Amino acid sequence: MSEQLPLSAPSFTEAEAQAVADVVRSGWLTMGPRTAQFEQEFSQFVGSKHGVMASSCTAALHLAFAALDLGPGDEVIVPSLTFVATANAVAYTGATPVFADIVSPEVPLIDPEAVRALIGPRTKAICAVHYAGYVADMKALRQLSDRYDLALIEDAAHSPGARSEEGPAGSLGDISCFSFFSNKNLVTGEGGMCTSDDEELVRRMRLLRAHGMTATSWDRERGHASGYDVIERGYNYRPSELEAALGLVQLGKLPAMLARRRELVGMYRAGLERTPEAGFVPFTAAQDEMSSCHIMPLVTPSNEERDRLRAAAADAGIQTSVHYQPVHSFKVFQPQAPLPITEDYAAREVTLPLYPAMADSDVDRVLQLFAMVNA
Repeated sequence: MSEQLPLSAPSFTEAEAQAVADVVRSGWLTMGPRTAQFEQEFSQFVGSKHGVMASSCTAALHLAFAALDLGPGDEVIVPSLTFVATANAVAYTGATPVFADIVSPEVPLIDPEAVRALIGPRTKAICAVHYAGYVADMKALRQLSDRYDLALIEDAAHSPGARSEEGPAGSLGDISCFSFFSNKNLVTGEGGMCTSDDEELVRRMRLLRAHGMTATSWDRERGHASGYDVIERGYNYRPSELEAALGLVQLGKLPAMLARRRELVGMYRAGLERTPEAGFVPFTAAQDEMSSCHIMPLVTPSNEERDRLRAAAADAGIQTSVHYQPVHSFKVFQPQAPLPITEDYAAREVTLPLYPAMADSDVDRVLQLFAMVNA
């Protein structure tokens, strides 16, 4: 049997192990000085003034929507082509996610024109998802948010290091939210981050992150506070120092890891030109250079051919996935209006292996699979 080729894998070395060991030896494991350092360095990396680390990207999204004072009767326009956390975080506040279609299978990003058609008296915010690490049309979405006085949120879970002509992901919304889950470009195991230039929103998110308390455990440990008040009903979304320590090491490696991801995507594109019957890669080679290239999507000719390819890949020891099942189709969000472009894309998309430690020969192995399936 062939050696297994995983869909993704973290790029860890002894540096990450040493960073975690240093935290353990310090005796302080919960949110503290390393968290503050990672918040500062990460926000600078993405071109934002402030960072608020959280226990996950889902927690970061919830903090963002909660800081905006969303509640029952409010609506937030989101894409359906995303992980369910984007919509769940809206629903946690009591607000309602309203699902927008994507531009096209070639540009599977939230469509500003579809967003425009959904804006109504209850709309309070727009949440753009930078799918696969390609930045949504934030210029058009900003124009809409300004015109209708709406908040603009970036779900940048796929996108540390991605950029657009307007600037880097993480600097384009009122609040931007990142993921550091084990399959992401920057890995801490769990963990997420909000970035924002708005000091009041940052203050609210910091407060809500730790039960609405006016002082943290680290404040009391340093003697900066002897007690605390609870002034809002907050949450336990604190990260650990272990995650922050991993994040600091990974952040230093991120530019090189992104460069390798872009190189691998370029190899996939070039190889698929030889088997066009297998399908096409969304976006363009020029856009790859501005992307964080988080996942490697392929759009096959049909749902049946997608499933046939996935079965052949499994037999060959190559892991694949689907990004994503449309969120508007899930039972918990029913009933919903159809989104034909999203539904067509999701029925034909297959996600191929992509991670910095992949060898060139690994890409060749996947490409050989296409040639075999389409022979």
